[in-house]
Amino acid sequence: MAGRIWNWCRGITPLVDLFLASPLFLLSLGYFTGPAFGLRMSAFVLITAALLLPLVFRRTYPRTVFAVVSLVSFVQVLLVSVPVVANVAVLMGLYTVAAGPSFRWGLAALTVGQLGAVLATFRFVSGERDRLSNLIAISAIVAGVWLLGLHMRTRRAYLRSVEERAARLERERDTEVQIAMAAERARIARELHDVVAHNVSVIVVQADGASYAIDTDTARARAALEAISATGRQALAEMRRMLGVLRESDDAGSYTPQPGVAQLTDLVEQIRASGLPLEFAVEGVPLEMSQGRQLTIFRIVQEALTNTLKHAGPRATARVLLHYGDDAIEVRVTDDGRGAAAPDDGSGHGLLGMRERAAVYGGEVRARPRVGGGFEVIARIPVQEEAARERARREEVRR
Repeated sequence: MAGRIWNWCRGITPLVDLFLASPLFLLSLGYFTGPAFGLRMSAFVLITAALLLPLVFRRTYPRTVFAVVSLVSFVQVLLVSVPVVANVAVLMGLYTVAAGPSFRWGLAALTVGQLGAVLATFRFVSGERDRLSNLIAISAIVAGVWLLGLHMRTRRAYLRSVEERAARLERERDTEVQIAMAAERARIARELHDVVAHNVSVIVVQADGASYAIDTDTARARAALEAISATGRQALAEMRRMLGVLRESDDAGSYTPQPGVAQLTDLVEQIRASGLPLEFAVEGVPLEMSQGRQLTIFRIVQEALTNTLKHAGPRATARVLLHYGDDAIEVRVTDDGRGAAAPDDGSGHGLLGMRERAAVYGGEVRARPRVGGGFEVIARIPVQEEAARERARREEVRR
């Protein structure tokens, strides 16, 4: 309760300024019953009120308050031959203007304060030596108050910049988290698409073969059903592995590594078992690549062969060529199926996913019908760094 009242009071600027000016009010009250510096009581009360009352709005209207108290002090110098306690209000107004956002107004207030120091010295002090010492002292006080306000202005500006920087960093962090979450969702969606599309296509082809052979070739139908079972289990295992990263707890342990170039042989055998004649060839000297590049190559080949199963037709054959070049790996998947005459299912996510995967590593994918029939997918993945490391390793072995 007390904390809420304190915060409420701090929010009312005139109330806070009244509290800060109250020592001058209390100190001036002591002279209301005394001689009051040789002034008549009415003059003393009038001057004191004219100097102290504007301080209630010192931070609300800083330049106006400083102008008022400076003008009252100037009139006092002209009409009265003695200072009063309330003249300290000029220093308080000077500090407020110097601590404000405008340096030029602070410099102008300093000039007014120093001019007031000169006028007050020559008006209220007699004697050349006393005047000089008093002028130096008052000028030093005015300059000190101005420097204090300037320091407070700089400190407030620094604190504002720190707060703005912290808020900006927090916003950037939130944005980066959202971007990372979107990228992770896109990656998982791509992986799910590749796994589900490929394995379901294999299951459909095997199921069609089993339905045709169930009456005439029981052994072939049984083999197709076994392939369907194995493919389904493999798809479930891959989906569990990928979706496992979405769990809140990682206590389930590590998951199976992502497929790479070494698993292309198993993929080819799976496609062959589904009934598609497939040739697989490797040219060049294999390189040691990162797991990400290997996964990209595997998924591109998988998606291209899945499209062949879905669209090429029953009598199509396919060929996969993996060529290791000096600065890039070229993946070429071709078939002699329907090509441009193949029906379009309207999804188009597979080709888009292949292009996105290749673009991550600065590569490109071209997918188009072949002249004379069929379809081809050509992907080029740069491997300059891997090739340079491989050449350095060979040179080291030769030495």
